[in-house]
Amino acid sequence: MLEDAETPHRVVALIDLFETADFEILFQPERMPLPPSGLLETFAPEVMKRALWWEEHVLEVLHGLPPGVEPGTPPRPGYGPGTSVTSRQKTKAAELAALGNEIKSGAVGLRRRRYTEDGLVGLARLVDHRSVRKRKEFGDAPDAVVEAMRQAIKEGVETSTRNGSYLIWRTGEIIRENGGDLAELPSRRTLYRLLDRLAAGTHATGSAVTRRSKAHGAAAPFGELTVSAPGEVMQIDSTPLDVMVRLDDGVVGKVELTGMIDVASRTLTAAVLRPTTKSVDASVLLARTVTPELMRPGWIDALKMSRSVLPHRRLLTIDERLEHAAAKPVIVPEMIVCDHGKVFVSHNFRASCRFLEIDFQPTHKGSPFEKGHIEKMLGSVATMFAQFLPGYTGRNTDHRGRHPEEENLWSLPELQDLLDEWILAHFTDRELCCS
Repeated sequence: MLEDAETPHRVVALIDLFETADFEILFQPERMPLPPSGLLETFAPEVMKRALWWEEHVLEVLHGLPPGVEPGTPPRPGYGPGTSVTSRQKTKAAELAALGNEIKSGAVGLRRRRYTEDGLVGLARLVDHRSVRKRKEFGDAPDAVVEAMRQAIKEGVETSTRNGSYLIWRTGEIIRENGGDLAELPSRRTLYRLLDRLAAGTHATGSAVTRRSKAHGAAAPFGELTVSAPGEVMQIDSTPLDVMVRLDDGVVGKVELTGMIDVASRTLTAAVLRPTTKSVDASVLLARTVTPELMRPGWIDALKMSRSVLPHRRLLTIDERLEHAAAKPVIVPEMIVCDHGKVFVSHNFRASCRFLEIDFQPTHKGSPFEKGHIEKMLGSVATMFAQFLPGYTGRNTDHRGRHPEEENLWSLPELQDLLDEWILAHFTDRELCCS
């Protein structure tokens, strides 16, 4: 049912009404949707009472009718069809002034805009300016300074550790490089407080290893991988061995140890020593993992597979090479976990994994805890094997003795053979007994 000045009432079909080009709903006194109740509860009761009072007047300015009127109620004079929002604001201001509320039409317009944008909360904020003020996350520090300090902290992820004064200096340099004004920098004390907030949990001025782990670690929640069978997950890594060795050319130097461990059984399947580990050495390690370890001259019979708890006779029907094999389990990996060292992410090693149909799974950068089994094993080699050898250097310069290079050192082939025997006689036997 429609009405205008000429015809008080007209009945038209709904389809004809919707197809009319100039059809428009002019007056619809609907309230704005309510914000979350927690936000409204932050206002005092008297503030909310005043805001609800203003809402009725603002709705009449917006739609010509106050809320809650009976259907068919005509607008009051000054609010009917043909009046603009500006004219209704003036009418409302004059009406309120007559009731003792001195207010200008511009103030009514301000409340109308705030109500349109923020609903009832916008009116409540105008009533009480102190309520629900949004505080800046980093206080009075300019946004440019905050972003510059974030960049300075991010730049230090891969570099050596600096202290807070350097990060503050670098923040100023970044602002200057971006064409900013160094006069915008707050006081030194404020900058240190800002640095404490931004660097929290990043180890920006702490351990470089932990800082890289925090920066490159997984952002989403992660859990422990469950392993139930040998070969399901194996881990590989390399580290310098803390022992001086006599190399092939007679020069004394240190070597690198590369090893692979099975997560399910904690078996050290293979370990190789090289002056500098290359990608081919990682492939050699993989080959030694999937083939039997043959007995060598000088090894005692107790190290034979036939003398071990392994099912020697049943395995012998599978591979005849096990007849003269040592007591080292042969484990074919299904997945190999490694870090991002260039030896392991090389084309050579990845091609070897593809050839053997082994899943290649690098960890997150700077996250050694994601391959903790091999990390612990490498540390065990230092404490249970390397420290008993001549030329032992200790894990750092604080633990190094005087002139370890002058001791009666092993050659590299001799040390490799000794390491292989130690793995069979001590490490593998120890892990199998413990598991």
